[in-house]
Amino acid sequence: MKTMRSTIVRSVVLVAALAGCARGVTSTPGDAPNLEKWVAEVRARPAPPLDPLPVMQQFETFEYAAQSLRDPFNRAFTDDGSGNGPRPDSARRKQPLEAFPLDSLDMVGSLGKGAGLTALVMAPDKVTYRVRAGDYMGQSDGRVTGVFEDRIELVELVPDGAGGWLERPATLALDDNK
Repeated sequence: MKTMRSTIVRSVVLVAALAGCARGVTSTPGDAPNLEKWVAEVRARPAPPLDPLPVMQQFETFEYAAQSLRDPFNRAFTDDGSGNGPRPDSARRKQPLEAFPLDSLDMVGSLGKGAGLTALVMAPDKVTYRVRAGDYMGQSDGRVTGVFEDRIELVELVPDGAGGWLERPATLALDDNK
């Protein structure tokens, strides 16, 4: 009951407000000359003066006097590759399986026995390659260190973020589902 009363009161107030607005909006044909007169008066007024331009601040000059200090962007002070750590062999010719990411390669089987074991690896281009110890595969200079009946073990070279390289072991396992 109380919400119904408040709804009625709100409706009456809204109707009264709209009625008051409607009275101020009405115009008669006689209002047009007054409007034209007012527009002519406003146009005849002189334009207000522009604000003066802001004064430019004078900044203090600073002379950089650290030419004798080490340049943090010069690579002469970083590891230049003369270290004894592992490095990719840039003169080595890339092998076909180095064109594919390691996680896109699948070991599908093996041939032979013992030390003469050869793994069969299928690449994303659906070509099967033979892989032996010492071959390279993957895009991180992955060198095959061992071929087994159920897996291929390799060592990848990855950047350490400081200009050097780290060896990271990786394994490609036989996928029995294929």
